[in-house]
Amino acid sequence: MLRSRAPQRPSADTPSESSNSTSPERAGDDDTDFFMHQTNDSQSSIGVGTFRDLNLSSGRTVVQPAVARLPPELLISIFAKLSSTADMLNCMQVSRNWAINCVGILWHRPSCNSWKNLECVAKAVGSSEGYFPYHGLVKRLNLSALSEEISDGTVLSFLQCKRIERLTLTNCSMLTDKGVSDLVLGSKHLQALDVSGLESLTDHSLYIVAENCPRLQGLNITGCDKITDDSLIKVAESCRHLKRLKLNGVNLVTDRAIQAFAENCPSILEIDLHECKQITSSSVTSLLSTLRNLRELRLAHCSEITDAAFLNLPERIVFDSLRVLDLTACDNIGDDAVENIINSSPRLRNLVLAKCRLITDRAVFAICKLGKNIHYVHLGHCSNITDTAVSQLVKSCNRIRYIDLACCNRLTDASVQQLATLPKLRRIGLVKCQAITDRSILALAKARSPQHPLGVSCLERVHLSYCVHLTMEGIHALLQSCPRLTHLSLTGVQAFLREDLTEFCREAPPVFNQQQRELFCVFSGEGVSRLRNYLNESTMNLQRGTMYDDGEEMEEEQGQVTGLLNATGINDGDDVMVDGGVPDPHVLSQVP
Repeated sequence: MLRSRAPQRPSADTPSESSNSTSPERAGDDDTDFFMHQTNDSQSSIGVGTFRDLNLSSGRTVVQPAVARLPPELLISIFAKLSSTADMLNCMQVSRNWAINCVGILWHRPSCNSWKNLECVAKAVGSSEGYFPYHGLVKRLNLSALSEEISDGTVLSFLQCKRIERLTLTNCSMLTDKGVSDLVLGSKHLQALDVSGLESLTDHSLYIVAENCPRLQGLNITGCDKITDDSLIKVAESCRHLKRLKLNGVNLVTDRAIQAFAENCPSILEIDLHECKQITSSSVTSLLSTLRNLRELRLAHCSEITDAAFLNLPERIVFDSLRVLDLTACDNIGDDAVENIINSSPRLRNLVLAKCRLITDRAVFAICKLGKNIHYVHLGHCSNITDTAVSQLVKSCNRIRYIDLACCNRLTDASVQQLATLPKLRRIGLVKCQAITDRSILALAKARSPQHPLGVSCLERVHLSYCVHLTMEGIHALLQSCPRLTHLSLTGVQAFLREDLTEFCREAPPVFNQQQRELFCVFSGEGVSRLRNYLNESTMNLQRGTMYDDGEEMEEEQGQVTGLLNATGINDGDDVMVDGGVPDPHVLSQVP
């Protein structure tokens, strides 16, 4: 007879018995959308010990339904699939057990998209008399929907929320260092902080971040132009788990801070340095040489960067992870740098070389080596590029989805006719390519996608502003053949600057002057459909009008013939009309 085995008592270091071995484990730097962050997944959102704690013995056997015996992990997974807040509230009223496992889902990201909602949330998290400690359940706080109304006083109620993992304060321009610092102080669980657009922010706030947020993975201080190297270096040394860093428009940042991030934060995946004009080639070389997991590097308008940034890289180095590189308006980048970039980054997907005016066909031939990996190419204002290079690019890289060749004024219809053969092309920019004609547009209209069940075009956005040789015929054919089209720009195209057509345009930006407003002609969203329908109706009406005119002429001609026949004593003409109303020439020959 087998002896029954006594249950083992769990030790303090092991998970509770309600934990399942298949439960997912979270790493310390995990930044996924989980609402719980505890070593014991069986614990509820508010920290109730285990499933056993919810089933106290009453001295008698109580038969429970199966759903009441489910462990918290399964209950939470089920409740998380509910799309309605009302349904979640109803579930909370079923039992204490359900309420405990619903409340964390409801409160991990409270809705603050209106002032009324914000007041309710603030009142609940600031109260000590509620059913649950709501301040400990808030994991994500996003106040950007009320950015113009948020001030230091507004956030006072949230100072108790010290388990926040993601804090978004985008464009809350009334916030100062005090408000941000108070929110961040003691938030050791904070993983992502977005304070972009807070122009009054200074180094003080980043010092507080460095001291209190060791788990920080994402930092966005775009537009905080008072931040300096000193606080950024402190963040780099203290927050070594950083993965995403956005410093766009932080004009005071220099190579010192960037090299500190390269040395101390090896996990960085994305770094944006748009308009950091003091960054030089040495910083770029350090980033690429050190951050081997780097996926996205944006250096737009960093005018001090030269070819040396890429030519000084270690020999035979390969960046297998790099997918996005933006060098917009890096005026000193030429063909040599592009060739070295391509050789080192064989899996590059998005490459932006707009306004890199020095590059020629040689750079485009280098891009051809990327083959099927490249999906997005921006070569706007690269005016040295010719049809030869574009033709080769199409032959080598047939998975291109987005391509911009604005102001490449050497290109002709031959380039666009080649681009039209790309099976996955969704967006094409040809602004100010003034040599192209309706032949190009008709080629785009005839393009068919083999992936689409009906074989129609994949084109979604077409930019043709200032292509002055285009006519109504080509654009109408494009609209007819591209049902997915949601954006069509025709600014400066004379054939479309008619009042009956411009009424379908969207409004010109308020910063435009009078002359720009008169030339503005961009159709978006519903405007594209309305333009298509209007042109279809106009064409049908024109065809009907032509048929009526032809009919009237035929009736008039037939009347003349009948009158002539009657005058000669011939019958009313019934016996002389053959083949649908054409007079018999034999009879007409008898008419004097």
